[in-house]
Amino acid sequence: MEKQSYQKYTPKELLEKRAKDKLFNFILEKGSIRGAIVQSTLMVNEMRDNFELGILESYILGQSYTAAALLSSQVKGNDRLTLKISCDGPVGGIVVDSNSYGEIRGYLKNQSIPVNGVLENLDISEYLGSGYISIIKYLENAKQPYEGQVPLKYRSIAEDLANYFNESEQTPSAFQLSIHYDRAGDITGAGGIFLQALPGASESSIENLENTLLKMESPGKLFSQGFGADELVLKEFAEYGPKILESKRVEFFCRCSEKQMLTYLTMLPPDDRKDIKENGPFPLEIRCHSCNTRYSISRDKLQANL
Repeated sequence: MEKQSYQKYTPKELLEKRAKDKLFNFILEKGSIRGAIVQSTLMVNEMRDNFELGILESYILGQSYTAAALLSSQVKGNDRLTLKISCDGPVGGIVVDSNSYGEIRGYLKNQSIPVNGVLENLDISEYLGSGYISIIKYLENAKQPYEGQVPLKYRSIAEDLANYFNESEQTPSAFQLSIHYDRAGDITGAGGIFLQALPGASESSIENLENTLLKMESPGKLFSQGFGADELVLKEFAEYGPKILESKRVEFFCRCSEKQMLTYLTMLPPDDRKDIKENGPFPLEIRCHSCNTRYSISRDKLQANL
């Protein structure tokens, strides 16, 4: 893949920003509550730049990327998962992939969402509409992927994800997803928190943590002020005995390549391949739908490979 951030930032700036984008797994209440927190500011900015998204679109897809990063805390080895929202609203649908390495990629089905009048707030319920939220798990040793699905009850990515775990996996869960903008419309902080009760968690602990999460200032705003993700866990959940277990990087990353695009072209019907070889257009431009990288494939390469 190619990232627009390579042109936007110096190598040193990229290294400094990338070092802050991390996911931390932690436990609370002597291990009866598990959690994950992610700072995803650079990841969301890189996604926004590659797809050339506006404020509303980057807010919705940025929340989805952050959610997928949090869900990657439950993925091990070569397993991966897909967060999918199928809906009848202007968004059209969302597909985001994540893996155990913290690599996140994905897209909005409608990358230019029509807005009637002035965008007064970032309540996305009307843009999602009715539909379903799904989590598809691709387990390395499984013959088929596992898919769980529940209706969009709240038309909110965070609330509907929590409802997914409550309904589909009978596990009390809570999410907070946050994208913070400055007055110029730039994303200055992004991140989220995922809490999940384990067997043995008391009802009072679950209720108290939900209230703590509701009262917290948004992670995106706190990250924009310089807080680190691990620092935020230790500060906000101090009374619950937080213990950080491990951390990993998260990154907007896609394993697409020109070679892969050529492979896709070889799967076209023979007549279509012949037409491309003879009539082009030359060069042939193909975009990866998962990261919006453009591949310009020359006539020589097309004729050598098709």
